[in-house]
Amino acid sequence: MATDQVQQCALMKGCHALCCWLSIAAVGVAAIGASPRTQTVKPFEPRSGQPGKDVPWVPTPAALIEKMLDLAGVTSEDYLIDLGSGDGRTVIAAARRGAAAMGIEYNADLVALSQRNATAQNVGGKATFVQADLFASDLSKATVITMFLLPSINVQLRARILDLRPGTRIVSTWYDMGEWPPDGTAAIPGCTQWCRALLWIVPARIGGIWRLVPPADLSLTQTYQMVSGTFASGGAGSSTPVVNGRLRGAEIAFEAGGARYTGRVTGETMQGTFLSEGKEGTWQASRTRR
Repeated sequence: MATDQVQQCALMKGCHALCCWLSIAAVGVAAIGASPRTQTVKPFEPRSGQPGKDVPWVPTPAALIEKMLDLAGVTSEDYLIDLGSGDGRTVIAAARRGAAAMGIEYNADLVALSQRNATAQNVGGKATFVQADLFASDLSKATVITMFLLPSINVQLRARILDLRPGTRIVSTWYDMGEWPPDGTAAIPGCTQWCRALLWIVPARIGGIWRLVPPADLSLTQTYQMVSGTFASGGAGSSTPVVNGRLRGAEIAFEAGGARYTGRVTGETMQGTFLSEGKEGTWQASRTRR
């Protein structure tokens, strides 16, 4: 700072030179602090098609999300897990229905965005998000799983999904599960892209030999939710084929020897009712061999 500036200041203000040193220095510091251009950080905004760990991010249309949740029958009693949850829209839609919902997303920026979106929609208490690999995540608590992945990823997940609790509902946007046929589908009329939802219900595992009461032997073969086999009730050479067999979660139905059987599988036992020649009765069975 020049000496003549300090002297001029002191004469004008009638104060000691030190006060002018301080005054001029303060102005200089303020000027220095204000001189650089202020830079604002733009909030993260995802773009459709941006690369991801396993699949690119493409937002699910709002109408299809509601169609998926309707197809799965999501209620406040459900715990929904969305695989590859993106900006959180499916989790938030489920939370609006009263369901507890969790999104699994590998991209940390999308996780943070999802949390902000859930708070803005006032569902932060029902909707949670974790930054994680969907292949390494625990899915066992889910009653409903939603996903918008690729066919190859769906097939990779298929074995893990089939190990979940019978009755767990799986809903996929557009893409199927390979050779595992869906239990239901729904589509948006007049839609041109991402218009279809597919539903699977994890079937109980019923393959093996079962002993029935009334006395009979039931040998069952299972291919996903489809059931076939033989029914023997009168000794050697009297077996009849099991036809029209199907599982819907733990619920089983099949026909054998002209009778229609329906029931429920609970671990190593089954029980239910049958209808034969207009007469109804009850049946139960225990598995003797897998």
